[in-house]
Amino acid sequence: MNWLFGSALKSTMVAPERALPGRDRYAYSIPSTHTVLGTPLQGPWPEGTEVIYLAMGCFWGAERTFWQIPGVVTTAAGYQGGFTPYPTYEETCTALTGHTEIVLVAYDPAVVSAEELLRTFWESHDPTQGYRQGNDVGTQYRSAVYTTTPEQERLARTTRDEYQPRLTRSGFGEITTEIRSAQDAGPFYYAEDYHQQYLDKNPNGYCGIGGTGVSCPRPTGA
Repeated sequence: MNWLFGSALKSTMVAPERALPGRDRYAYSIPSTHTVLGTPLQGPWPEGTEVIYLAMGCFWGAERTFWQIPGVVTTAAGYQGGFTPYPTYEETCTALTGHTEIVLVAYDPAVVSAEELLRTFWESHDPTQGYRQGNDVGTQYRSAVYTTTPEQERLARTTRDEYQPRLTRSGFGEITTEIRSAQDAGPFYYAEDYHQQYLDKNPNGYCGIGGTGVSCPRPTGA
């Protein structure tokens, strides 16, 4: 009963006025370098690099999914889309910050397109589950795309509309993915050091990422 009650609370988005107060700076240090790619975690990145923020459940497995893609400059686990400034992992897990676990993906658009990244996103998790992903329950596990360019936002909505009928035919419900600009979603806060590239540091660690088996044909030349 206590577990059910706790799950119900975590599956309700906190009102801004009830969110935890947070702080005015990080409560921990941020590593400077990606342990797999060897690139700066916080920039600066090469000229022309673009950034998109993708949430698809536990950020450990989500981050690994994207750092493996050629053309990705760096990835980082973090918190975004909520109300509490500079939250900690423990605070985010209470569902009282409003943030989702999310991955910053910095990429070279000359090598990998936003569309390719978004197709990987849609096919690597179940975007119909609302405030959960598999056995992970709570607002922190919601599916989200936070964009930094109008083209990214257009592609996010276009690809969503491509996948929805295919998901429906396969017995899934409506896509619940939150799509909005990163400016509207609010700051991206880097997660603690031990979360960054977690599955590189812990190869047998929990991943939590699983797709639906539903895919869309890639455009010619993709």
